[in-house]
Amino acid sequence: MATKTVKIESKLNSKFKIESTVGDHQVIVDQPAALGGSGAGPTPLDYLFVSLAGCLGTIGRIIAMQKKLELRGMNISVEGDLDTDGLLGKGAPVGFSEIRVSIDVDADMSADEKAAFVHEVDQRCPVSWNLLNASNVNVSAA
Repeated sequence: MATKTVKIESKLNSKFKIESTVGDHQVIVDQPAALGGSGAGPTPLDYLFVSLAGCLGTIGRIIAMQKKLELRGMNISVEGDLDTDGLLGKGAPVGFSEIRVSIDVDADMSADEKAAFVHEVDQRCPVSWNLLNASNVNVSAA
């Protein structure tokens, strides 16, 4: 078994702005100005969808390389429905009731081949797996 540990460091500054160090990259998370943030970056929920799309695209490229498929590209659309009352502490479930992903595969494949390819991509995507299966999340005070 090959194990890889993924780690980031983040700091909440004034208001809602969070600066994260991801390898050699700096990433900003924020809320829109209308919600009290400064609008300096996408929201955490935006990044969740970016992460899912990025993982699906990456796995698609890996599979294409492994199978020597000519994959010209993929257009990936991710959307979901969220009851914001939950994150405001008003008793609603916290999280998306549904996440919908549509993948348009640009390759010389039949519709059935594209469907099988997308299914394999989804099955091998760790972000998709973590959304579908409960990973242990341990949050503690430092």
